[in-house]
Formats: sequence, structure tokens, C-alpha cells
Amino acid sequence: MLSLIAAVGSNNVLGRGNDLIWHLPNDFKFFKDTTKGHPVIMGRKTYDSMGKPLPNRTNIIVTRQKGLSIEGCLIFNTLKEAIDKANALDDNPFIIGGAEIYKMAMPFVDRMLLTHVEFEEDGDAYFPEFNTNNWHEELIAEQAVDEKHQYPYMIKSYTRKN
Repeated sequence: MLSLIAAVGSNNVLGRGNDLIWHLPNDFKFFKDTTKGHPVIMGRKTYDSMGKPLPNRTNIIVTRQKGLSIEGCLIFNTLKEAIDKANALDDNPFIIGGAEIYKMAMPFVDRMLLTHVEFEEDGDAYFPEFNTNNWHEELIAEQAVDEKHQYPYMIKSYTRKN
């Protein structure tokens, strides 16, 4: 099962300036716990924003740059090659961004884990539109505003209908 995981604002914003717009510790923990032990596929700009490979995961980077080498990461020039490698390594790899990779991966994804942040701000990276009629939707968790979370959010699982 190929999964996608993302946090999106009310207007589908993902980020700005190659960074997230919000800091949500419990959502970060959900991301970490969910992807731990599984391959994660990302674009080079997403990798650059993190600055190092995510621990306890096989980090797979998709880039157009020929000959790019990053210690601790597998590099592919096409998303299909990256997905094929991830599927060969594990039965539950994750697409983790950014916007361009999410858009290219949508036709191949079986499940999406989306954190819907109740916040709207302009950014330069947006999650692609999708038809909710093609997906079974399930609420996984909710988070209210508290001392650690400036914005409320809901985490939902979307499983593709056959």
C-alpha cells in the first residue's frame, strides 16, 4: 500500500519558503510514529528543508539533478523508480512531499493521511485538489488549541475506493 502523509491548511497550503507555516508537536509525533521503519519518498527541496535524512527510515529522494549523491539517501530521477524501489523494500512506503511530488503521486496512492489544520494563510506550496467522492474518509484524531498547539486540526485517513 502506497501512502501519502501531509499537513494542509484550510486553503490546502503546505508551506512557504521551503518551510512549514505552523508548529504542531502532536502532529509531528503522529508523522514520526506513522512513518518510522518505512521508506519515505520526497522531493529534493523537501529534503533540503530537513537538512538530513530522517532517522529509522529509508530516505528516497526524487530529483531531476543527474549524479546527485546524498549520504544516507537513495536518489532517483523519476517518481516511478522511487516508488518501485520503496515497494521492493517495504509494503507500506510513504510519500512525504513536497507539493510537486504529491501531485505526481496522486494517481498511485492507495491511502492519504491528511492533517487538516484550521488555518489559512498564503504560501508558495499547495496540496493538489482531489475528489473526495473517490475516497473513503475516516477521522483518526482531533487536536484542540492548547499551550503547544496554536491551531486546531483533524487527522483523517482517505482510502481510495475501487
